[in-house]
Amino acid sequence: MTDYTTIDFSELVAISGDEEVVTRSLVKDVRLASGRTIALITLDNGRDHTRPNTLGPVTLLELDGVLEAQRTRAASGEIDGVAITGKPFILAAGADLSKVGDIPSREVATKLAQLGHHVFGKLEDLGVPTFVFINGLALGGGLEIGLNANYRTVDASAPAIALPEVFLGLIPGWGGAYLLPNLIGIENALNVVISNPLKNNRMLKAQDALAYGIADVMFPAANFLEDSLRWADGVLGGTVTVQRKNVPGKVERTIKWPLAISTARKMLESKIGTVAKSPYAALDLLEAARSGTKAQGFEREDRALSELIVGDQFQASMYAFDLVQKRAKRPAGAPDKQLARRVTKVGIIGAGLMASQFALLFLRRLQVPVVITDLDQGHVDAGVARIHGEIDTLRGKGRISPDESNRLKALLSGTTDKADFADCDWVIEAVFEEVGVKQSVFAEVEQYVSEQAVLATNTSSLSVEEIGAKLAHPERLVGFHFFNPVAVMPLLEVVRTPQTDDETLATAFATAAKLKKSAILTADAPGFIVNRLLAKVMGEAAHALDAGTPLLTVERAFAPIGLPMTPFQLIDLVGWKVAAHVQDTMVGKFPDRFFASENLHRLAGLDSVVEKDKGGKVTGFTKQAQKVLVTGDSPLSEDEILRRVEDGLASEIKLMLDEGVVSAAQDIDLGLILGAGWPFQDGGATPYLDRVGASERAFGDTFHHPPIRGVQA
Repeated sequence: MTDYTTIDFSELVAISGDEEVVTRSLVKDVRLASGRTIALITLDNGRDHTRPNTLGPVTLLELDGVLEAQRTRAASGEIDGVAITGKPFILAAGADLSKVGDIPSREVATKLAQLGHHVFGKLEDLGVPTFVFINGLALGGGLEIGLNANYRTVDASAPAIALPEVFLGLIPGWGGAYLLPNLIGIENALNVVISNPLKNNRMLKAQDALAYGIADVMFPAANFLEDSLRWADGVLGGTVTVQRKNVPGKVERTIKWPLAISTARKMLESKIGTVAKSPYAALDLLEAARSGTKAQGFEREDRALSELIVGDQFQASMYAFDLVQKRAKRPAGAPDKQLARRVTKVGIIGAGLMASQFALLFLRRLQVPVVITDLDQGHVDAGVARIHGEIDTLRGKGRISPDESNRLKALLSGTTDKADFADCDWVIEAVFEEVGVKQSVFAEVEQYVSEQAVLATNTSSLSVEEIGAKLAHPERLVGFHFFNPVAVMPLLEVVRTPQTDDETLATAFATAAKLKKSAILTADAPGFIVNRLLAKVMGEAAHALDAGTPLLTVERAFAPIGLPMTPFQLIDLVGWKVAAHVQDTMVGKFPDRFFASENLHRLAGLDSVVEKDKGGKVTGFTKQAQKVLVTGDSPLSEDEILRRVEDGLASEIKLMLDEGVVSAAQDIDLGLILGAGWPFQDGGATPYLDRVGASERAFGDTFHHPPIRGVQA
């Protein structure tokens, strides 16, 4: 077994350099009511709540020294217990990953894993009982501090408790993968370690942590520390007995454990394929945690974590994470937010399904009056009833209160008279995707609204400038392209025409932020960002099918990219008519680069096109679809299809950058991650295309200098 005390960790400190924001371990002795003494260690980086405690090499080594000092004090009888908590609202946000990308080798990466085990592992055998008081945010290594201790309390107001490592291309490598399943059972551990990170990094609340058995007891925020110390005193004195109902017994280990692992493996293969490494590495560790010693479990974590740290997927995941956490919050090219106008009332042209989604989103996020309109009162009434129904559903699920439900309904109105839009500051259309129709509805509304009111179009591929060609004030028109389902998808493409003024654009970005969407600025180019590139992907799939390639061969060809859906699964979701329309738009603009498939139009007229299994995977065409397909006799191999897709995407993205559709490759990647579910382990499209050589093949260079890849690549 590894003797962590013999390892020299100085190389990690050198890599961290002076840039680490050190979280100090501040010790204070607390005299308990019984007369016993607890050494209370408070983790505090000296910053406010916007900069959480993190755990870098210097931080860990300082904590190591403090724990060793407590061991000496415990041996002399000076203290009766040790407890760790954090600065207000925060225990720790996990490892400091800012310099992990600079780790030069797997050997050094292994030391990072070993350092966490070396320090946290001491909490089990300091000579006195150890406690961790989870007083707020506890992520990754922050939670693993608690898992290594003997006992845990949690603040009822703690907003986020999680092991999110799989989301970042890693595994819980400081004890979490071994300790958690042996504390709360394998099924609960699978949820925390794998399922939640893959569900957009879902976090646990304090109540969840208590129910799972991660925490032994929960106390209200008002007196959390005092209550935790009083409870710890009871544990030390034997008046408090800790019962852990979820600790796995013999039956779970022998029967339920392997069955849960097998089920989880099949789920992963069905949902995400086999490209992503970290979920399967975590699954293997959880499987192995069924037996063996803690020391063996820690060594397995050392090996797995070090392998992932130096791999391509972690580097790409960190690039993607940085885009989502930073660039998405400061959109490139957005005007000064001080230019934004207030939005006090919203008008929505249309009362159909998309318009209803818009209305509900604007009502909930902006809390301002919203008026919808349509051609006749019947459509308007149906739209209002649909929105009321959605509000009732939210109330029924407990997501909004009865008072808020009533307030939202009161803010909504419907009309057939466009004069009711007169006092709207923001008007967005949700009508048929045809230029003439959109021009007509905007021309009608413009007669009534003020010259400062913003007009927004949700077009997915039409020219925004052309839509505004007949407006008296085209400078107040902006593209505001949502992705479906509107409430769920985080991306908004904000489209600027040559006429759009800065005030309109600033208002669009400010409104997007209030809607809690991530906005990316794009030029008024066909397909904008996401649909242009998805049209490329779907076009290559259609081309392969038309050539005579079997459907499932086409689907399998895309597997190495790791996309959340196969091409025909995606087409079936967005709709065959929509796919055919987007294809026509792109082919009309770029006939030499986009593929026109008549089969898409043939299939678009059918009620049912593909058959799927229970997991939603496409298994074949329906008999109805097979009858209308017209295919050739020159099928492509999976490798040929993948090469065409990769090279086509690299070429198209390079053209988009040259044309100034977006300001940088980062915006392409951010758009695909948020709007198309492009996997984090790819880093979006451009790092992936660099790594597989498509960028070099397409234009003789790479998008990133140097390419984003691991040290083993």
